[in-house]
Amino acid sequence: MSLALVQEVAAAADFGAFAAIGAGLAAIGAGVGIGNIGGRAMEAMARQPEMHGKIQSSALILAAFVEAVALFAVVVSFLK
Repeated sequence: MSLALVQEVAAAADFGAFAAIGAGLAAIGAGVGIGNIGGRAMEAMARQPEMHGKIQSSALILAAFVEAVALFAVVVSFLK
């Protein structure tokens, strides 16, 4: 295949499917990340019940950051 043919095919390709895959991967990554945060927070609260409030607030802030990064990734995946 010549380089011109490859460039022509790439220019004509619709990258909508790739955007959907990127958005799906971002959502999966956020789900795994928030699951890890929740699991580790519960584990930490079981070990140190007196730190419940501080651990819970830290976990919520971290989950919000993970969700914000995932939302940003979804938006970027749909930009053309």
